Amino acid sequence: MAATAQMDSRPKLTSVKALAETLGLSSIPSLYTFPKHPNEEVFDVDTKESIPILDFSLLTSTDPHERSKAIQELAKACQDWGFFMVTNQGVPESMMKGITAACMEFFELTKEEKAEFEGKHVLDPIRYGTSFNASIDKVLCWRDYLKVFQHPEFHSPNKPPSFREISLEYGKRVRKVARDILRGISESLGLEENYIEKALT
Repeated sequence: MAATAQMDSRPKLTSVKALAETLGLSSIPSLYTFPKHPNEEVFDVDTKESIPILDFSLLTSTDPHERSKAIQELAKACQDWGFFMVTNQGVPESMMKGITAACMEFFELTKEEKAEFEGKHVLDPIRYGTSFNASIDKVLCWRDYLKVFQHPEFHSPNKPPSFREISLEYGKRVRKVARDILRGISESLGLEENYIEKALT
């Protein structure tokens, strides 16, 4: 009985952050443990292959040869992998560090402060939570998130104070990068430059 009382007095784990900061855990709670299935396939990952890297400065180059080569590489990455990493995208490192710091500040807010931003619907413009939908998920995914819609209408949590300003500027920069990448993908498919961008707006 004493052991049960002790177990019940522990705080309810409502986030991965809370789980990581819980002292005295000797095992992972079942809520965060995916069961193994006997027929589960094991996939070998070829570590010799690496994720494609796109040099954004070449994609936006005024040199037609460089740009054409970058568009070909972009097409291959999309076809073979479906994703890629981007370098030299023009977003200042100080800005990337700033948005990272602002996000970390948000997750350091108290549970009660973060709860103000727990959205009720997947399309709420500001939504904080854990897993995908903690109210129905039988096993929680290892993620805490803050989702913020910034376009076409800008939204931002009012805490921490630094978040709004840095995310506004960062969002503008990232949208420009995304637009240029979409133009490159459109061209790689033989479409007019703004085809995908127009289709998404």
